[in-house]
Amino acid sequence: MPGEIPVKIRHYLLMAAASLMLVPAAQAADLKIGFVATERIFREAAPALKAQRKLEKEFAERDANLQKLAKSTQDLQNQLTKDGATMTEADRSRKERDLAAMNRDFQRLQREFREDLNSRRNEELAAVQERANKVIKEFAESEKYDLIVQDVIYAGPKIDITERVIKALADK
Repeated sequence: MPGEIPVKIRHYLLMAAASLMLVPAAQAADLKIGFVATERIFREAAPALKAQRKLEKEFAERDANLQKLAKSTQDLQNQLTKDGATMTEADRSRKERDLAAMNRDFQRLQREFREDLNSRRNEELAAVQERANKVIKEFAESEKYDLIVQDVIYAGPKIDITERVIKALADK
């Protein structure tokens, strides 16, 4: 029939197509792939731990002041609960206004504290991430990796190089 490919040619074409499909599989077997758990780097690497201590030190005074204000607010609340019935109307009203003002101040300061802490934490983590990426790239080049991925759903222990990256970060 016209337009039909002879059987012999079809057979050769199928063999050629099959062999082309095997080429990527053979090349994939030569790939060197690694995986790095970013979360673990942020939790365990020396630069991340140093950044955490730095933030704790930087925000310790503000945190202590917030704790003092919270205690003062709670003490005033307890005093109002305990002695409110025996206070004069003017005293009770004044203490209730003081308590409301203290609560507003506390909530405002607490919100500002959280916002500032989150902003600084993001800055520090970005610096750690940048440093880790540099170490990972150097590691990949020196160890001849074709691909290193971060944060995947699953990676087997055979390709997990996180521990080696953490050690490399500690050495720098």
